Amino acid sequence: MKCPPKEFEQEKGRSERAVKLEVEIGGKARTVGFSRIGERLSWAIDGKPIEADAVEVSAGVYSILIEGQSFEARIEPAPRGARVVIAGREYSASVRDPRQWKRHGGAAREAEGRQQVLAPMPGKIIRILVQAGETVAAGQGLLVIEAMKMQNEVRSPKSGTVERLLVNEGQTVNAAEILGIVS
Repeated sequence: MKCPPKEFEQEKGRSERAVKLEVEIGGKARTVGFSRIGERLSWAIDGKPIEADAVEVSAGVYSILIEGQSFEARIEPAPRGARVVIAGREYSASVRDPRQWKRHGGAAREAEGRQQVLAPMPGKIIRILVQAGETVAAGQGLLVIEAMKMQNEVRSPKSGTVERLLVNEGQTVNAAEILGIVS
């Protein structure tokens, strides 16, 4: 189970460590709590216990089992939190943890340095919104991928210049395929 290991590393020697976060997903505020007892995690959403387990299968891709139902979630950094894609539906998410807010100076940080833009899922490039050499803002749409009749806008992870686009309209792409580079 991949979860904030730093939170638990600080508490070695204790048998239980609880973490409670305020999370906003798709405009709805939720309280998510989890605690570790030995190697087992227990979860609660808005105080209601749930049976859940999650494993990071690749960078930013999680296999989640909630009360017997399996889901795949892709999580990407966004200017104000994260972009989460589950079953072809996109949600914006942000964590309101007071410790995190203080640690980062009260503001969300965007990606730094040269960034590869990856396909969040397999699909077809149906529209390219920018050209190589164009200046973009963090979170600005770069291109649109269609997967399972749903259109998903792929956004810039940072402010900068579109260094290269490696795809064309009509091209089919695989999940995690490099679509372009923003520097």
